[in-house]
Amino acid sequence: MKWQGRRGSGNVEDRRRRSGTRRAGGIGGVAGVLILLAGLYFGVDTSQLVDLGGAGVQSSAESEITPADERAAQFVSVTLADTEEVWTDIFARQLGQTYDPPTLVLFKGQTRSACGGASAATGPFYCPPERKAFLDTAFFTTMEDRLGAGGDFAAAYVVAHEVAHHVQNELGILGQVNQMRAQMSAADSNAMSVRVELQADCFSGIWARMAQEKFGSLERGDIAEAMNAAAQIGDDTLQRNAGQRVRPHTFTHGTSEQRQRWFQRGLDSGNLADCDTFSTSRL
Repeated sequence: MKWQGRRGSGNVEDRRRRSGTRRAGGIGGVAGVLILLAGLYFGVDTSQLVDLGGAGVQSSAESEITPADERAAQFVSVTLADTEEVWTDIFARQLGQTYDPPTLVLFKGQTRSACGGASAATGPFYCPPERKAFLDTAFFTTMEDRLGAGGDFAAAYVVAHEVAHHVQNELGILGQVNQMRAQMSAADSNAMSVRVELQADCFSGIWARMAQEKFGSLERGDIAEAMNAAAQIGDDTLQRNAGQRVRPHTFTHGTSEQRQRWFQRGLDSGNLADCDTFSTSRL
């Protein structure tokens, strides 16, 4: 992915030097990795249960920022800026509306949000009340080393997906869905969550298409990286990799095949109307 030399976003809130304390003495080794993977799947902060090598209590005073951290932050800032330009253009042309971009919170270790605690174990997420996306760039290492989904464009797909949830919030979709889910059974609520996530994947595909048209940022293999990332974080794949039985009624994000297909749909179309996952009977 070609990203160096382009502007970064002014909507990045950097909290990396004030991360929270993490308790040690928990579960480590292979069991620890599986718990982390379960946390990524369920959206639950499992980091305080896991000790992957340290002992004692880590200081919460200030986190060390490495050159790799800085490069990741610059990459995220440029990618976020790209989403701002793309979605501003799409909102104007397809909806006749003004796009109000989100803030992206960068942190290292742990932080707090209006939606609860955030850590590398929770994975990136979007918090609608704050209109903010949260990301520990260490998740990119998790993607590559533990999920087999490395590469710049795979990381860009993650950023684009969380921004896509903000687009849904801007369009009023998240508010409507949350009201409906509050009245549903657990299984039906999960099924509605899948539709939300697959639409975000479709919106991510739209972003990829428009980013290429506006910036020429895609290189050979980039779409394959995004497709691989979508496959590796499908509910069925995550459950298998965590040693679980595949249980479709617990899916909250969609299967690997579904995530790939809806990303491709957005990439091929470029139109918001073609990402209506709520009206179709075939996800």
